[in-house]
Amino acid sequence: MIKLNFKIAKKISKFAGLVFLSVFLLFGCQPKENNASLQRIIERGYISVGTIYGLTSYYLEAEGAAGFEYELVRKYADSLDVELKVVPSYSLEELFNKLDSGEVDILAAGLAVTNKRRQQYNFSPSYDNISQKLVFKQGGDRPRKLKDLTGNLLIMAHSSHEENLVQLKENNSELNWQVSDEFDSEELLLKVLSGEIDYTVIDSNTLAVNRRYYPEISIGFTIKKSQPVAWAVKKNNDQSIYASLVEFFGKVHHDGTLLALDDKYYGHVEEFNYVDTRMFIKAVENKLPKYQPLFEKYGQELDWRLLAAISYQESHWKPHARSYTGVRGMMMLTLPTAKQMGIKSRLDAEQSIRGGAKYFKQMIDRMPDRVLLPDRLWFALASYNIGLGHLNDARKITEKQGGDPDRWVEVKDRLPLLKQKKYYKPTKYGYARGDEAVNYVENIRRYYDTLAWMDNKAKENALPPPVEVKAVTNTE
Repeated sequence: MIKLNFKIAKKISKFAGLVFLSVFLLFGCQPKENNASLQRIIERGYISVGTIYGLTSYYLEAEGAAGFEYELVRKYADSLDVELKVVPSYSLEELFNKLDSGEVDILAAGLAVTNKRRQQYNFSPSYDNISQKLVFKQGGDRPRKLKDLTGNLLIMAHSSHEENLVQLKENNSELNWQVSDEFDSEELLLKVLSGEIDYTVIDSNTLAVNRRYYPEISIGFTIKKSQPVAWAVKKNNDQSIYASLVEFFGKVHHDGTLLALDDKYYGHVEEFNYVDTRMFIKAVENKLPKYQPLFEKYGQELDWRLLAAISYQESHWKPHARSYTGVRGMMMLTLPTAKQMGIKSRLDAEQSIRGGAKYFKQMIDRMPDRVLLPDRLWFALASYNIGLGHLNDARKITEKQGGDPDRWVEVKDRLPLLKQKKYYKPTKYGYARGDEAVNYVENIRRYYDTLAWMDNKAKENALPPPVEVKAVTNTE
């Protein structure tokens, strides 16, 4: 049994117990009228959810709303068979005020569960763990402990970071900091990069996402170890919403939904390589403009930025790249594949990109209809690298071990098994370097995220300044 199975088993055991105990206590000991709050949500047909703007919570892109918290809370609304009414904010204080006043029913904003917050609110079962990192700009003197902080430290007001620093100051009287209601986590990172401030504190998951775009942000030390993350609800006599959250999180832990969502947003950013990230950003600025029109031309049925990310992983956008295995060109095609795609010269950039796009599209189309996006793309990428036969072998191993063969998050843990005889011997296609395929896919996902972010930023900068309007509620 591999690592993922132990992880799932541990979570299932923990949360199955939580569901049983909590539902028994809440429904077994509360009178029926205490269900009124949840009943009111169902009767009015929507649930109002407060969240925070940010890459890990809620943001708007061309296709609509996105973010880990947004997708998870949308699934919760679906489980209640009601519409989702999102009430986003830039301020944590504002969010808690909205919960206190009843303007929102719950907060789904990546909130760390702290002792102070527990005194005021109930929290759902935890769905993640984060730590607090003190960060500084690459090239500066690295602080390794609180006494090394010689510059100015600025953090978000009303955050768990502030609560932690207050506790730390009890034994570190020289510790000083400033708080701000004006800036969010990303803006504070930018202030560190610009030299306006020396340090800030950021949650580990938010840092992992942002380092793809700001690689010069470096970690000084962990200022607070692992804390659970959960949704907040009001403390009152009615416990029906809380009970429904216990049931919901038990379900998404059990059926793998939470693991898949976690992999979508965080699975490919756990490892950070400063040199590689900087090289890619420079290549986007200096090399990509020459080839971008070709990626756009032949990536029309795809996202051209994904096609460009594949090409960078394959050749670093070098038309004459070659490998000892015989693959060549911008998309590193084998000679047989190039002939199948109608490519006469693999060293011609346009032909290579055209052939690579056509081949990748074929890989996508050959996935079973039941494999949904984005897993469909990740499977196609793995096939581009290792071959469809080896991918299907890994999917069969996944199924035999009780996993879901249609989810990348589970299959990617089985692909490395194709290097072990006891696993690859019974397969149709035999030995394969499955771990390399996993790294291949995850690298491309990181490149794609960075490129998409840079492309969107460039488009924003090209637009005229927007007319300032108040944030509106997003109803889905």
